[in-house]
Amino acid sequence: MSESESRQERFDRGKQVLDAINPEVGENILGSLADVAPELAHQVVAWGFGEIYARPELEPRDRQLVTLGILTALGGCEPQLDVHINTALNVGIAPQQIIEVFLHSAAYCGFPRALNAVFAAKKVFTERGLLPVAP
Repeated sequence: MSESESRQERFDRGKQVLDAINPEVGENILGSLADVAPELAHQVVAWGFGEIYARPELEPRDRQLVTLGILTALGGCEPQLDVHINTALNVGIAPQQIIEVFLHSAAYCGFPRALNAVFAAKKVFTERGLLPVAP
């Protein structure tokens, strides 16, 4: 990730990272923002995934645990929770561990936000045939 890296190289690296953890998301981001905010789509891929997610200090699994906690704490991020719950499953986080993240989050950001996150997880788990979640 050098200073001399081109805009396209950062984007390509971000797309590669994104495709490795959740291949559908990159195309969805690019497609849904193409007519209204293509630069935002570029930055999500190039910066978010090409610079941040590509850093070697945390494994993709760990990054998803952090992301789930943050999105829960922020509240109102259910569409992004859907994406990151799917991504968490893709990188090997078990449904029970995802629910544990939300239970743990309740202590810091409250039950309403934790409940919203669990309902987002329930939707994803249902779509992926992962219900019921074993204790």
